[in-house]
Amino acid sequence: MSLFEKFEKTAALYNQLSDAGMNPFTVVMETVLGPTRAVIRGKETVLAGTHNYLGQTFEPKAIAAAKEALDKEGTGTTGSRFANGTFSGHKRLEADLAAFLGMKHCVVFSTGFVANLGAIAGLIDPAEDVILIDADCHACIYDGCQLSGAETIRFRHNDPESLDKRLGRLDPKYKGKLVCIEGMYSMYGDTAPVKEFAEVAHRHGAYLLVDEAHSFGVYGAKGRGVSEADGVMDSIDFYTGTFSKALAAIGGFVASNHKELEYLRFSSRPYKFTASPSPATVASAGAALKVIKETPALKEKLWANTRRLHAALTQFGLRLAAPPAPVISVLIADRETAFAAWNFLLEHGVYVNMAIPPGTPGKDSLLRLAVSSAHTAEDLDRLVAAYGALAQAFPAARVAA
Repeated sequence: MSLFEKFEKTAALYNQLSDAGMNPFTVVMETVLGPTRAVIRGKETVLAGTHNYLGQTFEPKAIAAAKEALDKEGTGTTGSRFANGTFSGHKRLEADLAAFLGMKHCVVFSTGFVANLGAIAGLIDPAEDVILIDADCHACIYDGCQLSGAETIRFRHNDPESLDKRLGRLDPKYKGKLVCIEGMYSMYGDTAPVKEFAEVAHRHGAYLLVDEAHSFGVYGAKGRGVSEADGVMDSIDFYTGTFSKALAAIGGFVASNHKELEYLRFSSRPYKFTASPSPATVASAGAALKVIKETPALKEKLWANTRRLHAALTQFGLRLAAPPAPVISVLIADRETAFAAWNFLLEHGVYVNMAIPPGTPGKDSLLRLAVSSAHTAEDLDRLVAAYGALAQAFPAARVAA
């Protein structure tokens, strides 16, 4: 058997998409013009699939901080956090993130993916512990479970009762129990009932990990995520997040009030054996965090844009996956129609994400729009016009279908 036989189905789909037109998974931003505009296929395009929720990719303070770090500390650390890769900026950012979240400890990783991978695998003893995860959790949470080697049990999406039943049936041999959920789920834009999950988990003596990658900076009075919005920040055992959304950089972190979190630095292989974030990345993320703290108007603008777009798409009769959220997904039953609809939007000067099964939670494909506070009135007008035309051209995307 060839190593490449397993790619046959993937290759067939890839070639089918490429032969039919523009492949959604090979888009190149030929020239980036700003937080919400880029040139794609030689045409200026509104970016609505970047998760640049607070528009900070061109934040002047973040850019200035990155340039200063480059001049002072160079382009990279050339080592892991466990070796030579911890600079003063890493420790400062960990302290700033912990303070922002109201937690005592924080560990910064190289990416958000690696943060979940390293936190879950580092916390778990496969011989004694068990992990329970929401069925719709991100791939990095699934991969963290796999890396841990522990038994992993799924419960129904956003269903505390389902979790309660599974915890209640566990073999008493398990000494440690870790429950993993997300704040806002990236495919549909739906949010978890974090308060209910915290109550169920702790009633059974389990720890709760909440991945707030897409909700950090977006939900809660201070932008601390869905956990803050639900009023249960103090009930979260482990809080994970990424720099690649609201902070507009690359990196990730895990925070906690448990002092034992510091031992992850010794037990987490993705922490010990991955090069640390560059000085420029750490500096820009720190500056962006400060902007979030000092500029609540960014979050307010994001939600104003979100409400307008969600209302418009609802009025067009499009099948939306969730109530208003910075991720607005239109559900389309078949892959071919979704692909054609994605190309239709791109031809109308709008870039969004397309996702198809098995990469989606259900059997539907989807077009995922990510709202930004940086979207201007003109951007919103173009988005509304493009989706209005889509609703007319693709009846299969409407609720009546």
